[in-house]
Amino acid sequence: MRWTILGSGGCSVIPKPLCGCRVCREARLKGLPYSRAGPSAFLHDVNLLIDTPAETAILLNRSRVRRVDYLMFTHLDPDHTEGFRVVEQIALDFRTWTGYPAKRITLLLPEQLLAPLSGISSQYGPVIDFFQASGFLDLHIFREEVQVDDVLISAIPVQRGSRLSFVNVFQKAGKKAVYAPCDIKPFPEVEEVMDADLLIIQPGIFETGLRHRFKYPPGHISRTTLYTFEQTLELARRVRARQVVFVHLEEYWNRGYDDYRRLEAGLPGIRFAHDGMRVKV
Repeated sequence: MRWTILGSGGCSVIPKPLCGCRVCREARLKGLPYSRAGPSAFLHDVNLLIDTPAETAILLNRSRVRRVDYLMFTHLDPDHTEGFRVVEQIALDFRTWTGYPAKRITLLLPEQLLAPLSGISSQYGPVIDFFQASGFLDLHIFREEVQVDDVLISAIPVQRGSRLSFVNVFQKAGKKAVYAPCDIKPFPEVEEVMDADLLIIQPGIFETGLRHRFKYPPGHISRTTLYTFEQTLELARRVRARQVVFVHLEEYWNRGYDDYRRLEAGLPGIRFAHDGMRVKV
């Protein structure tokens, strides 16, 4: 399987607008790989786009992606869905204001996300309805798993009350990749995620080296959705991941590209992603 990490940032891009911190100043000055867009990945084997941050059109234009056939969402937080309109930007034929049939994208959607997705609206009503009626996308709803050509995709729910996210498992020709970029606590340590050749995951919160000498209190909201970095490393060991790539790298962790490079030097099998990073398993 061939992957591109289109966007390696988190809920805020790096540089964060108007921010004068060290990390953002450096990213503004140097650009890639110090700058980071929102969280998104691409599986080349089946032309599958995963998540659409606001910058998705820009990310696709600067990548080697030439076609998008499928789209998935890990969950529906704004930093993963704001760029959903990219399906219109890709498929629209302005002469008819409908989609080119050959450019129509298939949205692979776990059935549990259908009702929440229908709640995302514009002045035209639910965006999913508008995009389907305009011919920009087709909707394929599935339960638990879906086969796309020679890739088997499993969607494992992570449920916290009304907030739902998914850990996705991709299997092809004896290889396994697990994609778990955000809101993965409690992580489903089930058979499907074990012994992955590649685990793409958020590193969890860093508790030291933060701006303003901030310390996460025990009841901080981030602790409800994220592990600490040390806990995530231990999680990767428990699920016996052969290769780990960290994504969703947040600006507020106060770490830049060089900081992550130094950190990964002491962690065999561990890499911190950057925008445009290519990974093969």
